[in-house]
Order: sequence, then structure tokens, then C-alpha cells
Amino acid sequence: MSRWETPTIWTGAAGVNLTDYWSKQKLQFVSPRSPSLTYLSRSTPSSRKTIPLPARELTAIMADFLKNILGGNKPADTPAASADSDFADFANAPSPEPVAFDSASGTLGAAPTGLPYTKWYNIHERYGLKDFRAEGIILAIIAIIFTLHFVGTRLNRTKAKAWIKAHASILASEFAIVGFGGSPQLNQDPETMLKAKSLFEYATYATGRQNVAFMDIKLSLIKRFNPIMTLVETLLSFFLDSFAAPEDSLEAVLYPFDGKESQIVPALPGGAELRSKDSKSSFDGFVWAIVNKDKMKQLREERYDVSITFTKDNAKLPVWTTVMSESAEITETLLTNELASAITKAGDLFEYLIISDQPVDKPKKMDETIPRKRVYLRYRLPSSNNYDDLAPLLSYFVRISDHLASSAHFRPEVLRKIKAVRDENIKQIQKVADEEKAEERAAERDRVKKAKRDAELNALDAKAQKKYLEKEREKELRKSSKRQTMRA
Repeated sequence: MSRWETPTIWTGAAGVNLTDYWSKQKLQFVSPRSPSLTYLSRSTPSSRKTIPLPARELTAIMADFLKNILGGNKPADTPAASADSDFADFANAPSPEPVAFDSASGTLGAAPTGLPYTKWYNIHERYGLKDFRAEGIILAIIAIIFTLHFVGTRLNRTKAKAWIKAHASILASEFAIVGFGGSPQLNQDPETMLKAKSLFEYATYATGRQNVAFMDIKLSLIKRFNPIMTLVETLLSFFLDSFAAPEDSLEAVLYPFDGKESQIVPALPGGAELRSKDSKSSFDGFVWAIVNKDKMKQLREERYDVSITFTKDNAKLPVWTTVMSESAEITETLLTNELASAITKAGDLFEYLIISDQPVDKPKKMDETIPRKRVYLRYRLPSSNNYDDLAPLLSYFVRISDHLASSAHFRPEVLRKIKAVRDENIKQIQKVADEEKAEERAAERDRVKKAKRDAELNALDAKAQKKYLEKEREKELRKSSKRQTMRA
């Protein structure tokens, strides 16, 4: 047993409470100069006893106190044996022992009460389908998006393949190379002639023909893989003229040699002798077009070359088309019965056929006014993928360069009229260029003059600078008064 039967409260003169956790006693430090403790019994609060405290135990008590205040390491579970016999009862406390594991029941020891079985132990009983409603909606939306994407992409690919299969024989018979292979091929697979630039754009290329340098064809299809975007574009086309309604269309551009075979085609040994003198591919420059009336206003606003023509209907063409030309003689030469028949057979899918030597955008520099001859064709693709009515139009478009090289040579009076329109535009561009050059020269003179003035002003002292500025101010005042007098 301990020296005291009841727990005691240790007090001192300093008034600072200390907690001793291994003995569960409240201690109070007396003074650093007197290493002793005074205890007060709980049973007899008035009785006080003072016992001397060794310096080593005092140091241990202070260290534990500081650890508890500053958050130091927790004391060990088993209290260390102290030299003082007052704490012997607490030092002999039994150590904790682990509880044996019962393998049969799967629990630790014998529990006083068993936990009841609930559905929270099985995840299939804990959750139902209604708990995953949001996830199900998200997965359904993702599945719909992917389905529309794959179906729309497949439909576009099928439509492009249908077009190339219907026109592969025409292209192969007219050109030596069709597609992007770079070398002639016999019995070429039609699908290899077409290349997908994107999910809604397909292109092909053809070269190796007399009077034609090369030809580019582009298929622009509806974005079937993105119905939301298609719907937005359709709605905007009803309210804004700048947005075109989505449609499946073909745009072909043919680049004639125009007598520049020697500059474009690589020279071959003996090629000059084999080339006939009558095979000249050059023709006069002009702008001539057959346009669907629904697209006439849009073309005048978007294309500079068509804007310089005048419009006149022709009896050979359907009523929904018109001719845009710079001269009636050009129309008589180019509008053949075969062309009129091909346009009539194509129906309202036809949009325009343009022969031009002028740029699409209005030229702003002299270099842009150089004539570059092109032939443009555009028509919409049928939804049925039946191209029997459109194949003759493309066939004539490919062979139109032969007709231009042989017939598009007009009288000097017609050419002077055509040239007058181009010269007027060149004069306007030259005038704007001269004004810009004059402004640049004036700015350069002002810059040199200012640099000279600053150099002269910096070379003077303060008094001379003041006189210089006064003379400059007087000169400006005289100029301004002279201007006012002249205006009056």
C-alpha cells in the first residue's frame, strides 16, 4: 500500500497546477530554488506536509509537463517504475492482453450482444435501379450521340462512294491520272479515286489531258454525324442570308493550260517535235456564266468576276436559269445545244457554270489583276444517289476546254469592250496605289523634317532654343491667319 490511503493534492507557493498522468495526482511546483513538494490530503485539507524532492525527479516532472503543454509524445502505456515508493500501486497495474479470435463465428471473442443482419451488407440489396437514374440518362445520351455519329459518317461515306462510282468511267476516259496516286492505273478501283478530307468533305484530282492542266473536285456533304449543328445551320439560313442551308453539293474547278504547256508540263526529249502546232490551248479572256436564278443575287455579292457582267435570258435554257455575260457574241459562241440539253436534264440541282479570267475577290493590288483563266461548276447532289441526269453535265464540263481552245476567239471590237471594263478597274486600283504612295512619301518627308528640327534644336542652348521656338510659333500663326484670309 502507498504512504497515503487517499489521493492527495500537491500544492506549492507558486500557484501553478501540474498534472502527473501516471499517478493521477495534481502536483504544484513550489519554487525552483527549493526543490520540495507540499501535499494536502483530501480527507484532511487543513493538514500540510512538505517533503524534499530530489533534483532528478523534479527535472522529470518538469519535462513531462512541458511535453503535455507543447504536444509532445504521449507517455508510454505502461508507467515506468519510479524511485519513489508512493507510486508503487500504479506501477504494478496489469498489462492489456489481446482477445482470442473465434474462427467458427468470425468474431473477436465472445461479444455481449450480436449485431442484427441488415440489407446494408449486400450491395444488390442496398441499391436499386432508381438510384442510378442520372447515370442511366447520361449513358443513354452518350449512346445516342455515338450512334448518330457512326450512322451519319457511314451515310456520308456511302453517298460519296455512290458519286465516284457513277462518274469514275467519265473521269478515267478523259484523264490519264485520277485520284492522288500520282501514276496512271488500268482498271482502277473507283473508291481509290476519292479521298476523305473530313467527315463531310471528299475530294478527287485529275490530270493528264489535252488543253487541261488539272481539275479539282470537292464534295461537300451535310453534317449528318452532328444533327444538332445541322439543325442550327438550317434555322439560321431562314433568318440570315449569310448562312447557307446545309446541302450536299459538288464544286469542280478546271484549270486550262491556256497556251502555257511548256511552262507547266516538264519537257521530254523529242516532245517539242511531237507537239502539233494546231494544239494550241489558248483562248481569249472573258467572263461568261449560266446561273440558277435562285443563286444569281448571291453570286453577284460574293464574286467579283460575275459582278462585271450583265444578265439576259436565253431561249435555249430553262426559265429558272439565266446567262451572265460581257458580250452577246460570247453567249452565241459558248451556249451550244449540248450544253443547254445537259443543264435542262440536270434540272434545278444545277447552280452555275462559270468561265472566268478574273479573280473571285475584287483585286486590291496590281498583281491581282493578272488574268487567270478558270472554269467553275457547281450542282447539288440528289438524295436518291441516282446520277443519270447529272453525268452528262460533268462530261461536258470536262470537254469544255476543247471548245474554248477552238472557238473562244472573238472580234477585236468585242475584246476592246471587254478590255475597257478591266482597264477601268485597273485605273481605280492604280489611283488608290498612287494615293497610298503619296501618303507614304509625305510621311517620310515629315519624318526627315522633324528629325532635322530636333537635331538643330538640341544643338542650341536654352536661350537660343527659346528664340527658335518663338520664331516657329510666329510662323505657324502667320500660316493660320493666311489660311483664314483665303477662306474668307
